[in-house]
Parts: sequence; structure tokens; C-alpha cells
Amino acid sequence: MNSLHKTALGFAIVALLPVAAGAQSEAERNVVEQTRDQVPTPPWPAGDQRGMGNTMGAGTWARCAQHLTAEGAQSYELSHERSNTMPMSPFGAPLEYAYRPTVGIPGTRHAFNGEHVLSGEPGAQGTQMDAIGHFAVLPEPWNGEGEFPAGQAEYYGGQTQDQVKPSPDAPLQMLGIEQAPPIVTSAVLLDAKAHLGNGEPLEPGRTITRADIDAMIEAQGLGWRGILPGDVVYVYTGWGDNWQDPVNESKYYTMGPGLAYDAAQYLEEKSIVLVALDNPFTDPVNEGQLMGAAPPPEGTPESLPFAVHHHNLAKAGIHNIQNAKLDELAGDRVWTSCTMILPLRSRGASGSPVRPVAIGAPHG
Repeated sequence: MNSLHKTALGFAIVALLPVAAGAQSEAERNVVEQTRDQVPTPPWPAGDQRGMGNTMGAGTWARCAQHLTAEGAQSYELSHERSNTMPMSPFGAPLEYAYRPTVGIPGTRHAFNGEHVLSGEPGAQGTQMDAIGHFAVLPEPWNGEGEFPAGQAEYYGGQTQDQVKPSPDAPLQMLGIEQAPPIVTSAVLLDAKAHLGNGEPLEPGRTITRADIDAMIEAQGLGWRGILPGDVVYVYTGWGDNWQDPVNESKYYTMGPGLAYDAAQYLEEKSIVLVALDNPFTDPVNEGQLMGAAPPPEGTPESLPFAVHHHNLAKAGIHNIQNAKLDELAGDRVWTSCTMILPLRSRGASGSPVRPVAIGAPHG
């Protein structure tokens, strides 16, 4: 065990001692200060496949640990239940599970049940996490005519199509979801519904800017801390209030608020590992935009309507989670927490179903 890990272990042991509510803020400040120089930051080596996942380690674990036994700490589920009747993304094949009848084994007293995926993309539906190889960028816009010029695509770190996906039916040879490390770190929740929407869900196309992020940090009393390298940033827009299962209307997946492009650039500067919103796209989408009846929100870079996806995955190496369930975390004002996010290690997959959890104490 090297000295860095020994130091982090010491912080973690101290952090796991019971901490009274009144002392929690001071305990958090101490751990943050002690670990500021223990979280790696870019640039990463050539050929890197982990992106901001490289920030995970002794420093982020120590920051995470001190939330676990804080007085009043609770565990929060940040994912929706998966089912055949949940809202489905128009960008992925609809997911359908088939449930098998109860069966047995001759000569035994056993009875057992099972199910299988009948169709669809598990990693593209429900609460899911994008692999870095999920997005690439072309040197110029495709006009929609002829064969798609996939061979010109460039991925995170300058990787080429031949390196990442050399044939149409190949799994990702690089940058697949199996490259994502276990994400165990501190998390910051930004309550945009409260601070930008005055308690109402943000409207479709509403962009959350860099200035908005700074304003929420200050309003929530986190100015002393800010956003740290290796953090997960959760953004509660209120759009997730429209998630219904069984789904009885199509509003949720047709539009929504999201991050402005300058916010994505800002989060890259902060070296966060992942951003998750309670919306379907991470990006903001105007009503009618997906049908070609409206343009992307103002400030979106030309020919990049999903510019936040583009920047996070193809440029910065920051993972996205879509369809996070953040209402309970926001309702209890859990502004900082320990979060744990473990995607499936599906070799060559562009995404994964995910069950993020947060453990922290309500604020005030």
C-alpha cells in the first residue's frame, strides 16, 4: 500500500466515526482540504480510455467516506424502476422483457422463475449511463444523402473509427462501458427546480448555464467548496416529475431542459467524472425540435444539436447519466453526499443500465 492510499485510509477511518449533525459541515471541510491534492487532473496519457474516470481513487474515496456515518445519513435510490411500461427513448430500440413461467427440476422440490430481454437496448433505456465511445464527431455536417460517412468519425482522444468500431457489427474496440471505473466519490446536487424554476419544473429548452451553476452553488451554501475534481454533479430540473410508469402520454421523451454548452465546458474545467440530470437527453431540447419543427436552444453550436453529449463524451471524457431520479435527494436538501455508480461491464457496449445511489444527511 503506497503512502497516498495509507493517508486516504486514515482519512476514511476517521470519517467513518459517528459525526454529530452540528460537526458534519466542519468534518466535510476538513476532508475536502486534506484531499485537495490527492485527486489527479488532466491531461491524461495518450491512448487514454477512462477520461475523467482517472480522477477516481484515494482522494475521492476519502471525500465519499465521511458522508457515510454522518448523523441522519440516509440512502437514496437515484434510478427509476425498469419495466415494459416505462417511458422509452426514441433513440434506442424499445425494451421488452419476457417473463417465463415458473418451472422446476424433475426429481427435486425446486421451483424457480426467470425472464429474458425479448428486444430492445438495455443500455439505452431507463436510468442509463453513456460510455465515452457512445459519441463521436464528423469533420463536417452530413447532409443525409448516401451512405453515412462513419469512417470519418473521430472519438475521444482523437481515436478513429477504425480503432473504435472497425466494422458495422463490431462492438466498441476502445472506449466501451467496460472501461469506466467504479465511480465512488463525493457528489454535489444542484436544485435548479428550486433556484431557477421557483419551485416549478424548468420548461423545455431551458438552458442551465455556467452562471446558473455558480449561483446555485452560492445559494445552497457550497461556495466554500464549489465543484471539485472527481465530483459527480447531479442537477435536479424537475423534468423528471413527468416520468410516469405506466406511461400514458409522450411528453417526457419529446423535449426538456438541460445543460447549456458553456456549462459543459465549465464542468470540464472542474474535472468532474460524471453529470446526471433528471431529464432524457442531458442536453436541452425545445418543444418540436426532435420533429424538425423547432431549432435547438439559443447558444447551441452550429450542427451540434446535442452539443453537451458531444463535448462530454467526444472531447472531455465525462460520463452522462440520463433519467436520474433526484426528487427525494432534492426534497431532503442533500446538497453533498457519497455516491456510488457501477455500470455493467458489458464489453464493447456504448452504455449500461445503472443504479446510482447516494448516501448523505439532509441539510437543515
